[in-house]
Amino acid sequence: MVLEPKNRISERALRVWRISGAVISAVFLLLAGGVIGLTIFFDWPIWISVTAIILFILSIYFFVILFPSLRWKRWRYEVREQEIELQHGLFVIKRTLVPMVRVQHVDTAQGPILRKYKLASVTVSTAATTHEIPALELSEAEEMRISISRLARVADEDV
Repeated sequence: MVLEPKNRISERALRVWRISGAVISAVFLLLAGGVIGLTIFFDWPIWISVTAIILFILSIYFFVILFPSLRWKRWRYEVREQEIELQHGLFVIKRTLVPMVRVQHVDTAQGPILRKYKLASVTVSTAATTHEIPALELSEAEEMRISISRLARVADEDV
């Protein structure tokens, strides 16, 4: 049996991702409104407007309800002495191990929505890629940044 990483991101990430999903759905609302307006103006068949409304309703379901829940359930991480393990994905679960000796620097980032909910993201950079752990409690993100930085320095000294 393969053990998953033990830590989860903050449950408040759901709210943040739902707000982002609502913004995406608002774009679908504008598009649906435009299609309805064009349908009325050009006297197109009514099924075009109905399809636009259905797509808007589906966008709300997927981007505001389903995807944030699945994303939160799948996101896990664990910081160990030798590596950082990440697990995430909606339908395809991706697991990544980042060796501490490869870590070049660690950042925390906080946009306006994350700031409102007192969350931050931690970004771990290697020479080849960047890995993000999203929506952690602010204090946890700062502790993790310091801890990973310290572990990466120790791992670098061992080489």
